[in-house]
Amino acid sequence: MLSKSLELENVKEEIVSAKLPLHESATNLVFGKGNPEARIMFIGEAAGRNEDLQGMPFVGVAGKNLDKLLEQVRLTINDIYVANILKYRPPENRNPNEEEISAHAPYLLKQIRIIKPRVICTLGNYSTKYFLAECNVAGMKNQPGITQVHGKEKIIELPGMEGIKIKLIPLFHPAAIIYNRKLTELWEEDMEVVKKVIEQKELM
Repeated sequence: MLSKSLELENVKEEIVSAKLPLHESATNLVFGKGNPEARIMFIGEAAGRNEDLQGMPFVGVAGKNLDKLLEQVRLTINDIYVANILKYRPPENRNPNEEEISAHAPYLLKQIRIIKPRVICTLGNYSTKYFLAECNVAGMKNQPGITQVHGKEKIIELPGMEGIKIKLIPLFHPAAIIYNRKLTELWEEDMEVVKKVIEQKELM
C-alpha cells in the first residue's frame, strides 16, 4: 500500500499530465502543503502571485495571516494540510470561472480522499460555496456567501467518501483581513469555533 505522501505525489503528476485550464499562464503548479496525516484541512480558492512564483500555497501576506490564525489555536503547518480548489493561478488574481473549477476540483477531492480529514475549514467564498453545494459547481451560485455562514459548523459528506462525516467550518479568507481590518475580530471569533472543534478528541 502506498503512503499518503506517495499517493499525493501521484495526483500531482496527474495534474501535470492533464494540462488543466490556466496551466499555460501560470508559473508553477500550486498543489498543497502540510501533513498528509492531518485531521484538519484548510482549503482556499487559488494561488496568488507569491504562491505562483514559489509553487506553494499561502506563502505571501495571506500565508502570514494564516500562520497567526493557526497560532491562535496552537496549530502549525505540521498539524494541518493546506490546498486550493484551483491548482494554477488565474491571471491577475481574477475570480475563477465554472469551467476552471469543474476541471480543477476533482483533483482537490482526490487530495481529500487520500488525507481523510475530519474537519475542513474553507477559506473565502469560492471554497465555501463549493462544499455547501455538495461539490456541484453549477449549484455554487445558489449558496450563501461567506459573510452569512462564517463560523457556522455543518456536517457534510463528499463524493467518493459516502458515510464519512466531515465537519465543515467556513472562514474568511486570510487575504480579506489585509484589506478589511474590521474582519479581524470576526476572524478571531470564528477561530474559537475551530479551537473547540479540534479539542473534541473523538474528531481529532
